[in-house]
Amino acid sequence: MIPKILVLAGSIRTGAYSGKTADCAQRELAMQGADVTRISLADYPLPLMNEDLEEEQGIPENAFKLARLIASHDAVLICTPEYNGSLPPLLKNTIDWVSRISEDGGKPLKPYPGKVVGLCSSSEGHFAGVRAIMHLRHVLSHIGMEVISPQVSVPRGGEAFEESGDFKEERLRKGMARLCRTLIEHARLLSTRVEH
Repeated sequence: MIPKILVLAGSIRTGAYSGKTADCAQRELAMQGADVTRISLADYPLPLMNEDLEEEQGIPENAFKLARLIASHDAVLICTPEYNGSLPPLLKNTIDWVSRISEDGGKPLKPYPGKVVGLCSSSEGHFAGVRAIMHLRHVLSHIGMEVISPQVSVPRGGEAFEESGDFKEERLRKGMARLCRTLIEHARLLSTRVEH
C-alpha cells in the first residue's frame, strides 16, 4: 500500500519557516515512497469560528473541502509556527471549523477521529516552536487524532535552510527522515481513509 499523506503549514506568510519545513517534509515523504498532497490554507479561507454564524449560514464549504481532503488521506503532517507561545489563529480556526463536521450530504464524515498525524514546528528563536507544538499535540489528541511521537522543531528559522530549501543541520535532516518514516508506517497500519 502506498500511503496518501496530506501536508500543510499553519502559516500562509511568504517565506514562512513553517512553509519551508512543510516543503522539506513533502520532499522526504515522497522520497520514502508516499503519495503526497501539499496544500496551502490560503486556498481555503474561512471566517472566524462563530456558532451564531454557523447557525445562520451553515458550515463554510471550504471547511467541508478540507474535511474531505483529510478523510481521503491516510495521514496528515502539520507544520506550525509559534505565535506568542502557542499555535497561530489561522491553524486553530481551521481545526475548529473542520471539527464541526459530522456528515456530508447525509453521509457520515468525521475527518479527525483515528487519523494519524505528524507534527513539526519552527520559529525565529532558539526554542523552535516547542510550545506551539505541545499545544497543537494536545488539541489534536483531544479531537481524536493519533499523534505520533517523533516530531521536528526547527530553531532560528531564518538561518535553518539552504538555498535549495533543505535543512542545513544534519540533525534536522535525520529528524525529518525519522518523522516521515514513522508517519508512513503508522499510516499503513491505522488508515481510516474514506474515498470521496
